[in-house]
Amino acid sequence: MGLSAGIVGLPNVGKSTLFNTITNSQVEAANYPFATIEPNVGVVKVWDERLIALGKLINPLKLTPALCSFTDIAGLVKGASKGEGLGNQFLNNIKDVDAICHVVRCFSDPSITHVMNDVDPIRDCEIINTELIIADLDTMEKRWSKIVSNAKAGKEEAIFEQNVAKRIMDTLRANQFINPKDYSDQESVFLKQYNLLTAKPVLYIANIDESHIANPEENENYKKFKEYIGGKCAIIPLAIAMEYEISKLNDEEKVMFLQDLNIKEIGLNKLINATYTLLGTQTFFTFGVDETKAWTFKKGMTAPQCAGIIHSDIEKGFIRAEVTKSSDLISLGSELKVKEAGKLRIEGKDYIMVDGDVVYFRFNVNK
Repeated sequence: MGLSAGIVGLPNVGKSTLFNTITNSQVEAANYPFATIEPNVGVVKVWDERLIALGKLINPLKLTPALCSFTDIAGLVKGASKGEGLGNQFLNNIKDVDAICHVVRCFSDPSITHVMNDVDPIRDCEIINTELIIADLDTMEKRWSKIVSNAKAGKEEAIFEQNVAKRIMDTLRANQFINPKDYSDQESVFLKQYNLLTAKPVLYIANIDESHIANPEENENYKKFKEYIGGKCAIIPLAIAMEYEISKLNDEEKVMFLQDLNIKEIGLNKLINATYTLLGTQTFFTFGVDETKAWTFKKGMTAPQCAGIIHSDIEKGFIRAEVTKSSDLISLGSELKVKEAGKLRIEGKDYIMVDGDVVYFRFNVNK
């Protein structure tokens, strides 16, 4: 299970520079609209400190981090849902991702063209959000006649779907995003089938001036935008151009750079952690001399379900899970000492996995 996030925003807000930073690739980042035409996809290795610490205990042949993919989607413009700019083919690219990272421009730089001629993060945000809502409404309207036709046949499930679809369309017509938490498990079955853009979790990235990175509140555009979001979604201030320069430094240079700016953490780490939190994902580890590996799972998954992430046969033949907290294994230094300290637990099919678990799955393929 790998995470995927799409980077969206108006042209020239810093999307491609952010993508270059994340993936350490060289996607064109030019000072004109639509520098990105085809969506660029980059896969990031998520170097969890716990994985590194576990690796130091046994020096495995392979140390494998979790992966997260980011898609740099071409800059949307007003009217994109109706074919303006590069059209709604790019809205379709967003359908393939788990979450949306929405970049808004909060920095002032007259040398970098703004497609709307001035900097206004609230207006820019509303332009993109409106396009997503219009695209979703178009999706639902295209399905509506078939939904109604099925409901007229009198089938209970079809009537239920019609009610769900009408509720979704009413929300979109009120210019609001869809909140999956407002829908029951039964309703969510249909919601997932529609794969709506506005039902995806959103993380806002405020691209601020480098001079404000130590204290983002000094940036009036960011402050205004943060108040506008009002806690409804997560928002991270990043000086994206600076983050790109940091990404090109070696580890020692990065430490010195951050110290000089009085910054504790690279913004990229904050972004990845926020994306994990946004999607309700966590990490478990498998521990061995051949390979020590980080695995991504959805919060609330059981031990057999997590075993299935490794291989379906392990889930089918699941017997039990031998579980240790990564913090215990790291502090005690070996599996033997973990057992001697009584920190190894035997868990069954109902065990809900916890972030940081180190697990060995016992299974029988002939079961």
